[in-house]
Amino acid sequence: MSARIRAPARMSNVYYPDYLQLDKILEAQHPESAKHGEPAHDEMLFIIIHQSYELWFKQVLHEVGSVMALFADGHIDDNAGELSIAVHRLSRVHTILQVLVQKIDILETLTPLDFLDFRDMLRPASGFQSMQFKILEAKLGLRMEQRFGKQYYTSQLKPEHKAEIEALEGQPTFLDLINGWLGRMPYFDARYWPQGEAPLWDRLKGIYAASLVQGEEGNLALWEKLFETGEGRRLTPAAARSAVFIMLYRDEPILQMPFRLLECLLDIDEALATWRYRHMSMVHRTIGLRVGTGGSTGKQYLAGALHSHHIFQELADLSSFLFQRQRLPPLPQQLRSALRFQP
Repeated sequence: MSARIRAPARMSNVYYPDYLQLDKILEAQHPESAKHGEPAHDEMLFIIIHQSYELWFKQVLHEVGSVMALFADGHIDDNAGELSIAVHRLSRVHTILQVLVQKIDILETLTPLDFLDFRDMLRPASGFQSMQFKILEAKLGLRMEQRFGKQYYTSQLKPEHKAEIEALEGQPTFLDLINGWLGRMPYFDARYWPQGEAPLWDRLKGIYAASLVQGEEGNLALWEKLFETGEGRRLTPAAARSAVFIMLYRDEPILQMPFRLLECLLDIDEALATWRYRHMSMVHRTIGLRVGTGGSTGKQYLAGALHSHHIFQELADLSSFLFQRQRLPPLPQQLRSALRFQP
Protein backbone atom coordinates (compact mmCIF):
# COMPACT_ATOMS: atom_id res chain seq x y z
CA MET A 1 0.00 0.00 0.00
CA SER A 2 1.61 3.25 -1.07
CA ALA A 3 2.09 6.03 1.42
CA ARG A 4 -0.21 8.96 0.98
CA ILE A 5 1.46 12.12 -0.16
CA ARG A 6 0.41 15.04 1.98
CA ALA A 7 -0.51 18.12 0.02
CA PRO A 8 1.42 21.24 0.97
CA ALA A 9 -0.36 23.46 3.45
CA ARG A 10 -2.24 26.31 1.86
CA MET A 11 -0.36 29.53 2.49
CA SER A 12 -2.36 32.51 3.65
CA ASN A 13 -2.22 35.67 1.61
CA VAL A 14 0.19 37.91 3.49
CA TYR A 15 -0.19 41.63 2.86
CA TYR A 16 2.93 43.75 3.40
CA PRO A 17 1.38 46.52 5.57
CA ASP A 18 -0.45 43.92 7.68
CA TYR A 19 2.61 41.70 8.10
CA LEU A 20 4.66 44.64 9.39
CA GLN A 21 1.69 46.10 11.29
CA LEU A 22 2.45 49.46 9.78
CA ASP A 23 -0.84 50.88 10.99
CA LYS A 24 0.49 50.55 14.57
CA ILE A 25 4.05 51.63 13.85
CA LEU A 26 3.26 54.66 11.70
CA GLU A 27 0.57 55.89 14.09
CA ALA A 28 2.84 55.64 17.14
CA GLN A 29 4.27 59.16 16.94
CA HIS A 30 2.42 61.64 19.15
CA PRO A 31 4.47 64.81 19.72
CA GLU A 32 3.95 66.43 23.12
CA SER A 33 4.29 69.86 21.55
CA ALA A 34 1.19 69.27 19.41
CA LYS A 35 -0.76 68.23 22.50
CA HIS A 36 0.18 71.57 24.05
CA GLY A 37 -0.91 73.47 20.96
CA GLU A 38 2.69 74.48 20.15
CA PRO A 39 3.76 72.06 17.36
CA ALA A 40 7.54 71.77 17.12
CA HIS A 41 8.64 70.55 13.70
CA ASP A 42 11.71 68.62 14.92
CA GLU A 43 9.96 66.64 17.64
CA MET A 44 8.85 64.10 15.01
CA LEU A 45 12.51 63.41 14.18
CA PHE A 46 13.33 63.07 17.88
CA ILE A 47 10.56 60.50 18.39
CA ILE A 48 11.31 58.41 15.31
CA ILE A 49 15.05 58.26 16.03
CA HIS A 50 14.42 56.98 19.55
CA GLN A 51 11.73 54.54 18.47
CA SER A 52 14.10 53.09 15.87
CA TYR A 53 16.79 52.77 18.56
CA GLU A 54 14.41 50.70 20.66
CA LEU A 55 13.57 48.44 17.71
CA TRP A 56 17.26 47.79 17.13
CA PHE A 57 17.80 47.18 20.85
CA LYS A 58 15.09 44.52 20.60
CA GLN A 59 16.97 42.83 17.76
CA VAL A 60 20.28 43.00 19.65
CA LEU A 61 18.65 41.38 22.70
CA HIS A 62 17.21 38.70 20.40
CA GLU A 63 20.69 37.90 19.04
CA VAL A 64 22.49 38.05 22.39
CA GLY A 65 19.81 35.91 24.05
CA SER A 66 20.16 33.22 21.39
CA VAL A 67 23.96 33.11 21.79
CA MET A 68 23.68 32.95 25.58
CA ALA A 69 21.34 29.95 25.16
CA LEU A 70 24.03 28.17 23.11
CA PHE A 71 26.56 28.62 25.92
CA ALA A 72 24.17 27.98 28.80
CA ASP A 73 24.30 24.18 28.59
CA GLY A 74 28.04 24.17 29.28
CA HIS A 75 28.91 22.59 25.95
CA ILE A 76 29.68 24.25 22.64
CA ASP A 77 30.04 21.77 19.77
CA ASP A 78 32.52 23.03 17.17
CA ASN A 79 31.66 20.21 14.80
CA ALA A 80 27.93 21.00 14.98
CA GLY A 81 28.63 24.60 14.02
CA GLU A 82 27.38 26.18 17.25
CA LEU A 83 30.47 28.34 17.65
CA SER A 84 30.14 29.53 14.05
CA ILE A 85 26.50 30.45 14.70
CA ALA A 86 27.52 32.37 17.83
CA VAL A 87 30.23 34.29 15.96
CA HIS A 88 27.86 35.13 13.10
CA ARG A 89 25.17 36.47 15.42
CA LEU A 90 27.62 38.45 17.54
CA SER A 91 29.07 39.95 14.36
CA ARG A 92 25.54 41.04 13.49
CA VAL A 93 25.22 42.68 16.92
CA HIS A 94 28.42 44.60 16.26
CA THR A 95 27.14 45.77 12.86
CA ILE A 96 23.85 46.93 14.40
CA LEU A 97 25.71 48.88 17.07
CA GLN A 98 27.80 50.57 14.37
CA VAL A 99 24.55 51.64 12.67
CA LEU A 100 23.26 53.04 15.97
CA VAL A 101 26.41 55.15 16.28
CA GLN A 102 25.86 56.50 12.76
CA LYS A 103 22.24 57.42 13.58
CA ILE A 104 23.60 60.08 15.94
CA ASP A 105 24.57 62.01 12.78
CA ILE A 106 20.86 62.34 12.03
CA LEU A 107 20.01 63.32 15.59
CA GLU A 108 22.67 66.04 15.49
CA THR A 109 20.71 67.82 12.76
CA LEU A 110 18.46 68.76 15.69
CA THR A 111 20.05 72.05 16.80
CA PRO A 112 19.99 73.30 20.42
CA LEU A 113 17.30 75.88 19.62
CA ASP A 114 15.23 73.28 17.77
CA PHE A 115 15.38 71.03 20.83
CA LEU A 116 14.38 73.84 23.19
CA ASP A 117 11.11 74.16 21.27
CA PHE A 118 9.86 71.00 23.02
CA ARG A 119 12.51 69.85 25.54
CA ASP A 120 10.77 71.06 28.70
CA MET A 121 7.61 69.21 27.67
CA LEU A 122 9.45 65.87 27.93
CA ARG A 123 10.30 66.01 31.64
CA PRO A 124 10.89 63.69 33.41
CA ALA A 125 11.12 61.26 30.45
CA SER A 126 14.69 60.44 29.44
CA GLY A 127 16.68 57.97 27.37
CA PHE A 128 18.09 57.00 30.77
CA GLN A 129 14.79 55.13 31.23
CA SER A 130 15.43 52.82 28.26
CA MET A 131 14.72 49.41 29.79
CA GLN A 132 16.06 47.50 26.80
CA PHE A 133 19.46 49.18 26.94
CA LYS A 134 19.72 48.55 30.68
CA ILE A 135 18.75 44.89 30.13
CA LEU A 136 21.35 44.57 27.36
CA GLU A 137 24.14 45.92 29.57
CA ALA A 138 23.08 43.65 32.44
CA LYS A 139 22.83 40.53 30.26
CA LEU A 140 26.24 41.15 28.70
CA GLY A 141 27.85 41.40 32.13
CA LEU A 142 27.77 44.93 33.55
CA ARG A 143 27.02 44.47 37.24
CA MET A 144 25.47 47.15 39.46
CA GLU A 145 28.64 47.65 41.53
CA GLN A 146 30.56 48.53 38.37
CA ARG A 147 28.17 51.25 37.28
CA PHE A 148 29.00 54.91 37.49
CA GLY A 149 26.37 56.65 39.63
CA LYS A 150 24.85 53.32 40.64
CA GLN A 151 22.68 55.00 43.30
CA TYR A 152 20.95 56.88 40.48
CA TYR A 153 20.84 54.06 37.90
CA THR A 154 17.36 52.70 38.67
CA SER A 155 15.94 55.71 40.53
CA GLN A 156 14.04 57.01 37.48
CA LEU A 157 12.35 53.72 36.64
CA LYS A 158 8.85 52.53 37.49
CA PRO A 159 8.88 50.08 40.44
CA GLU A 160 8.18 47.05 38.23
CA HIS A 161 10.98 48.02 35.84
CA LYS A 162 13.38 48.63 38.71
CA ALA A 163 12.58 45.16 40.07
CA GLU A 164 13.19 43.62 36.65
CA ILE A 165 16.65 45.19 36.36
CA GLU A 166 17.59 44.25 39.91
CA ALA A 167 16.49 40.64 39.30
CA LEU A 168 19.06 40.35 36.51
CA GLU A 169 21.82 40.81 39.10
CA GLY A 170 21.19 37.26 40.30
CA GLN A 171 21.27 35.65 36.85
CA PRO A 172 24.32 34.43 34.88
CA THR A 173 25.60 37.02 32.43
CA PHE A 174 27.17 36.44 29.04
CA LEU A 175 30.55 37.25 30.60
CA ASP A 176 29.91 34.53 33.21
CA LEU A 177 29.13 32.03 30.44
CA ILE A 178 32.27 33.01 28.51
CA ASN A 179 34.28 32.61 31.71
CA GLY A 180 32.93 29.08 32.15
CA TRP A 181 33.54 28.20 28.49
CA LEU A 182 37.15 29.36 28.60
CA GLY A 183 37.77 27.72 31.98
CA ARG A 184 36.78 24.28 30.67
CA MET A 185 39.39 24.28 27.88
CA PRO A 186 42.11 21.64 28.49
CA TYR A 187 44.97 23.31 26.61
CA PHE A 188 47.37 23.02 29.55
CA ASP A 189 46.35 19.53 30.60
CA ALA A 190 49.47 17.51 31.51
CA ARG A 191 48.34 14.54 29.39
CA TYR A 192 49.13 16.48 26.23
CA TRP A 193 52.73 17.26 27.20
CA PRO A 194 55.73 14.91 27.04
CA GLN A 195 57.16 13.88 30.41
CA GLY A 196 60.27 15.80 31.40
CA GLU A 197 59.37 18.82 29.29
CA ALA A 198 58.72 22.15 31.02
CA PRO A 199 54.98 22.93 31.20
CA LEU A 200 53.83 25.19 28.36
CA TRP A 201 52.54 27.87 30.72
CA ASP A 202 55.93 28.20 32.41
CA ARG A 203 57.60 28.46 29.01
CA LEU A 204 55.16 31.15 27.87
CA LYS A 205 55.83 33.12 31.05
CA GLY A 206 59.57 32.94 30.46
CA ILE A 207 59.27 34.12 26.84
CA TYR A 208 56.97 36.94 27.91
CA ALA A 209 59.37 38.03 30.70
CA ALA A 210 62.22 38.17 28.17
CA SER A 211 60.12 40.40 25.89
CA LEU A 212 59.57 43.14 28.49
CA VAL A 213 61.29 46.49 28.03
CA GLN A 214 62.31 49.15 30.52
CA GLY A 215 59.30 50.43 32.42
CA GLU A 216 57.35 47.15 32.12
CA GLU A 217 58.96 45.35 35.06
CA GLY A 218 55.69 45.46 37.01
CA ASN A 219 53.93 43.40 34.36
CA LEU A 220 55.16 40.15 35.89
CA ALA A 221 53.32 40.96 39.12
CA LEU A 222 50.22 41.65 37.03
CA TRP A 223 50.78 38.31 35.25
CA GLU A 224 50.60 36.54 38.61
CA LYS A 225 47.46 38.44 39.59
CA LEU A 226 45.60 37.60 36.38
CA PHE A 227 46.80 34.06 35.72
CA GLU A 228 47.56 32.64 39.14
CA THR A 229 45.48 34.30 41.89
CA GLY A 230 42.69 36.00 39.90
CA GLU A 231 42.35 38.55 42.70
CA GLY A 232 39.66 41.14 41.96
CA ARG A 233 38.96 39.76 38.48
CA ARG A 234 35.77 38.47 36.83
CA LEU A 235 37.72 36.00 34.67
CA THR A 236 39.19 33.07 36.57
CA PRO A 237 42.92 32.36 36.11
CA ALA A 238 42.05 29.25 34.08
CA ALA A 239 39.80 31.27 31.75
CA ALA A 240 42.43 34.00 31.35
CA ARG A 241 45.12 31.44 30.51
CA SER A 242 42.86 29.82 27.89
CA ALA A 243 42.07 33.18 26.31
CA VAL A 244 45.78 34.02 26.01
CA PHE A 245 46.45 30.57 24.52
CA ILE A 246 43.71 31.18 21.91
CA MET A 247 45.17 34.59 21.07
CA LEU A 248 48.72 33.27 20.74
CA TYR A 249 47.90 30.09 18.81
CA ARG A 250 44.99 31.51 16.80
CA ASP A 251 46.46 30.16 13.54
CA GLU A 252 45.56 26.62 14.56
CA PRO A 253 42.39 25.89 12.50
CA ILE A 254 40.23 24.81 15.44
CA LEU A 255 41.18 27.98 17.35
CA GLN A 256 40.06 30.36 14.60
CA MET A 257 36.41 30.42 15.73
CA PRO A 258 37.24 30.83 19.44
CA PHE A 259 39.58 33.67 18.47
CA ARG A 260 36.91 35.32 16.32
CA LEU A 261 34.42 35.03 19.15
CA LEU A 262 36.77 36.83 21.55
CA GLU A 263 37.30 39.49 18.87
CA CYS A 264 33.51 39.89 18.52
CA LEU A 265 33.21 40.57 22.24
CA LEU A 266 35.89 43.25 22.04
CA ASP A 267 34.20 44.71 18.93
CA ILE A 268 30.89 44.93 20.81
CA ASP A 269 32.54 46.58 23.83
CA GLU A 270 34.29 49.09 21.57
CA ALA A 271 31.08 49.84 19.66
CA LEU A 272 29.21 50.46 22.93
CA ALA A 273 32.01 52.76 24.08
CA THR A 274 31.91 54.61 20.75
CA TRP A 275 28.15 55.01 21.07
CA ARG A 276 28.55 56.37 24.61
CA TYR A 277 31.21 58.82 23.45
CA ARG A 278 29.13 60.07 20.52
CA HIS A 279 26.09 60.30 22.77
CA MET A 280 28.04 62.31 25.36
CA SER A 281 29.41 64.66 22.68
CA MET A 282 25.97 65.11 21.15
CA VAL A 283 24.42 65.89 24.55
CA HIS A 284 27.15 68.42 25.32
CA ARG A 285 26.67 70.03 21.92
CA THR A 286 22.87 70.20 22.35
CA ILE A 287 22.31 71.15 26.02
CA GLY A 288 25.79 72.22 27.13
CA LEU A 289 26.23 71.69 30.89
CA ARG A 290 22.53 71.62 31.79
CA VAL A 291 20.97 68.62 33.57
CA GLY A 292 19.19 65.95 31.55
CA THR A 293 15.41 65.82 31.29
CA GLY A 294 15.47 62.81 33.63
CA GLY A 295 17.46 64.71 36.26
CA SER A 296 20.91 63.27 35.55
CA THR A 297 24.00 65.47 35.44
CA GLY A 298 23.97 65.24 31.65
CA LYS A 299 27.44 65.27 30.15
CA GLN A 300 29.11 64.60 33.51
CA TYR A 301 27.17 61.37 34.03
CA LEU A 302 27.75 60.20 30.44
CA ALA A 303 31.49 60.85 30.76
CA GLY A 304 31.63 58.71 33.90
CA ALA A 305 29.71 55.90 32.21
CA LEU A 306 32.01 56.06 29.19
CA HIS A 307 35.05 55.27 31.34
CA SER A 308 33.38 52.79 33.73
CA HIS A 309 31.04 50.67 31.64
CA HIS A 310 33.45 48.49 29.67
CA ILE A 311 32.09 44.95 29.94
CA PHE A 312 34.84 42.87 28.34
CA GLN A 313 37.81 44.99 29.42
CA GLU A 314 39.47 42.00 31.11
CA LEU A 315 39.75 40.34 27.69
CA ALA A 316 41.27 43.53 26.27
CA ASP A 317 43.78 43.56 29.15
CA LEU A 318 45.16 40.21 27.96
CA SER A 319 46.74 41.84 24.92
CA SER A 320 49.36 43.07 27.41
CA PHE A 321 50.69 39.51 27.65
CA LEU A 322 51.20 38.63 23.99
CA PHE A 323 54.53 38.45 22.15
CA GLN A 324 55.77 37.79 18.62
CA ARG A 325 54.49 34.54 17.14
CA GLN A 326 58.06 33.69 16.01
CA ARG A 327 58.85 33.06 19.68
CA LEU A 328 55.96 30.67 20.27
CA PRO A 329 56.97 27.20 21.43
CA PRO A 330 55.83 24.50 18.98
CA LEU A 331 52.87 22.49 20.24
CA PRO A 332 53.50 18.81 20.99
CA GLN A 333 51.96 16.35 18.57
CA GLN A 334 49.47 15.04 21.15
CA LEU A 335 48.00 18.48 21.72
CA ARG A 336 48.13 19.37 18.02
CA SER A 337 46.15 16.19 17.28
CA ALA A 338 43.65 17.04 20.01
CA LEU A 339 43.14 20.47 18.47
CA ARG A 340 42.16 19.03 15.10
CA PHE A 341 38.53 18.65 14.10
CA GLN A 342 37.59 15.05 14.80
CA PRO A 343 35.39 13.01 12.42
